Amino acid sequence: MQRAPQEPRTEPGRALREPGASAASPDHKPGPDLIPQGDRDKLTLRLQQALNDFVDSPRQAVEEADTVFDEVATQFSNSLTERRRVLRASWQDQDTDAQTEELRLAFRQYREITERLLHMAAPASQ
Repeated sequence: MQRAPQEPRTEPGRALREPGASAASPDHKPGPDLIPQGDRDKLTLRLQQALNDFVDSPRQAVEEADTVFDEVATQFSNSLTERRRVLRASWQDQDTDAQTEELRLAFRQYREITERLLHMAAPASQ
């Protein structure tokens, strides 16, 4: 008799954990910044300057905000593309007998970045 696949059970508000990992796993490190801190600071400063300039030059301020948004979106997209490339290479380029530990680490990284993206996709709190 074949069993139907079951959805993993989790309590509301609790994230899934890969097998063998604890909440404070010694190998758990946050993923790299999708946009480096220095670049984020510069882009934030430019956006703040556009806000300050809005009263005197509203059109120019909105054009600058549009430019900053475009630069953020481009850097973000490029960073995700590179992250995906590195992640895939970590498990696809190996022999077909990839080690369970390497696969576990790849899975964790996929899960972490996906959770970050899903968190960003949620509506902003008011």
